Amino acid sequence: MIVLERMVHMVKTIRLTPDNVQHFVDVASKCDFDIDISYNRYVVDAKSFLGVYGLNLEKMLKVSYNGYNANLEELLNQLAVAC
Repeated sequence: MIVLERMVHMVKTIRLTPDNVQHFVDVASKCDFDIDISYNRYVVDAKSFLGVYGLNLEKMLKVSYNGYNANLEELLNQLAVAC
C-alpha cells in the first residue's frame, strides 16, 4: 500500500525589518522545501539574502511554502501580521 502525503500550500503574512532579514534567511535555508516571499508582483526565493533584502521591508510580505519545519513555523508566528 502506498500512502502519499498531502502537501498543503501555506501562505502567511509577515513583516520583516532589516535587522531580522539574516535570521529569516538562515531559518528558511535549513528547510528542505521551496519557500517564496513576495510583495505585490515581486516574488523571490526566501533563501536568498539579497532577494529578501531587496524587497520593500516597509510593507507586509507574503510567505508561501509547501512543507513543514518547526523552526520556520515558530519564526513566522513571531513575525506574523494580524489580518
